[in-house]
Amino acid sequence: MPDAYGTDGAAPRRSVRGRAVVVATALVLVIGAGTLVAVQTGMLSADEPCAGPDLELGVVAAPDIAPAVRKTAERARRAELKTDGRCLNVEVTARPAAEVARSLRDAGARPDFQVWIPDSSIWTGLVTAGDGATVDEVTRLATSPVGMAALPEGARRLGWPDRTYGWAELTDAAMGDGAGLRLGTADPAVSATGALALTAVHRAGGKHADTRTAATAKLLAERVEPGDAAVLASLPDSGLDDPRDNDALFLSEQAAFRHNAGAITGGRLDMFYPEGGTVALDYPYTIVNNDAMAMDRVRAASRFQRLLTDDTAVALLRRQGFRTAEGGAGGELAAAAGGAGPQPFDAPPAAPPAPEEVAAVLGMWTVTVQSARLTTVVDVSGSMGEPVPGEPGQTRMDVTKNALIQALSQFTGEDEIGLWRFSTHLAGEQDYEEVAGTTRLAQRTPDGTSHRERLAGAFGGLEPVADGATGLYDTALAAYARQVKEYAAGRFNAVVLLTDGANEDPGSISAGDLAARLRETADPERPVGLIVIGIGPDADVKACDRIAKAVGGESYRVTDPKEIHAVLLRAVTDAGAKAALS
Repeated sequence: MPDAYGTDGAAPRRSVRGRAVVVATALVLVIGAGTLVAVQTGMLSADEPCAGPDLELGVVAAPDIAPAVRKTAERARRAELKTDGRCLNVEVTARPAAEVARSLRDAGARPDFQVWIPDSSIWTGLVTAGDGATVDEVTRLATSPVGMAALPEGARRLGWPDRTYGWAELTDAAMGDGAGLRLGTADPAVSATGALALTAVHRAGGKHADTRTAATAKLLAERVEPGDAAVLASLPDSGLDDPRDNDALFLSEQAAFRHNAGAITGGRLDMFYPEGGTVALDYPYTIVNNDAMAMDRVRAASRFQRLLTDDTAVALLRRQGFRTAEGGAGGELAAAAGGAGPQPFDAPPAAPPAPEEVAAVLGMWTVTVQSARLTTVVDVSGSMGEPVPGEPGQTRMDVTKNALIQALSQFTGEDEIGLWRFSTHLAGEQDYEEVAGTTRLAQRTPDGTSHRERLAGAFGGLEPVADGATGLYDTALAAYARQVKEYAAGRFNAVVLLTDGANEDPGSISAGDLAARLRETADPERPVGLIVIGIGPDADVKACDRIAKAVGGESYRVTDPKEIHAVLLRAVTDAGAKAALS
């Protein structure tokens, strides 16, 4: 049985700025080893009274592991554990890892804690992709594989425990007509369990991975819960059949262990461990803003890390359903979590996903689940009529049109997409004009024509304007301001601007004024992504980057116009991932 869990509510890549993580980790471990030697040789004798005030160490931990971390902190306090001759006083706070990751990504982040123990290194990887705090992973404290847990009746319909599945097959079987399970998940944008499960499904999808993952995301979105505690609470709590309840969940082994410890027989969960090596939560012990920490705090963080990895702490984690940092489990723990042979519960975990892989899946989730509201803004200046090397008879405009039409097929009827074109003086002194409004692709006119069909025709009808120049700056500001004004809540809102040149309108605002006015237009309550794609060798890459970065967007360069389609979809999913973490 696990130890008492207390009353804590439900509640990313290693450092790439400052020093390298290997150096930082080595420094911390050497300091920790020196501290241990000092204690053992009497330099910091445990029998000596504490010198001066306690040395305070702030630790923020994921809610599932926080109780064990807090017990270890209490053990240190009772034993008057010392560092630099002072008693170590560790204050442990439970906070959801996604919430902490968002705060650490912000530019100028100044956290009031020194150690962070998220449930997964995917969060540390996503933090380092931002402009905020640095994070250094020192070690892993525990692991817990992620699989699918089901109530006994549903598990039997899937052939548990004798039948084993890969990730894609398991998900398809659970949600298919045969088993008809109500499969729930915690929101991958805020849950490492949900993100890892969806990433594993994507990995197993083969050459049609994106299509399969998008379809899975759509179905999961119907039963998604806002967090790990909420998804467990979605299991039935009475004998009545409530269609809102779930009878199968993407879940970590430790969460299933904890649930089963307090469940009656009929409410216990059976655990499926997908074949091919399951993904796992890995609980990194992470030092935050290491470069800015005083050395006494660095030594204190290392001292506490050593305590958390001693035999007593490891045994405590094991009693609460966690595996060792190396993934060791044993049949007893797996059985308590609902595992049984021949389910491969003792298989070594798969390689953890790279931050870029997780970000791509989160972007796909955001765009698929929320539906998109995109306005595409396309350069039709004369240079778009230039031929594309290696593509006889094809101009930059031809390739761009084909890419847009191809990308259109990736969006659902609920997505809202519109089209502007721009050059110079297209409508009097105005450099831009709306060609098709931003509305639902499934919306139909009285004659039965869908917006998707009209938009495909509008893309196909784009032509370069003879002698037209590039009115980039005024257009970018106007399109972004319109999208903010017409923001649609509950959707992923963005402007996608494609250009092959530099601003050539002498009467437009300056680059500096554009950046300032974009920042003034941005509204945190109405977040709009700005994606700028520079096409070909003449695109002003620096200007594209400056325009996008003014409002936290991204710019991309396409040297081969045939790559526009792939870059466009990647840009949208990248922006979706950023929206998921904002």
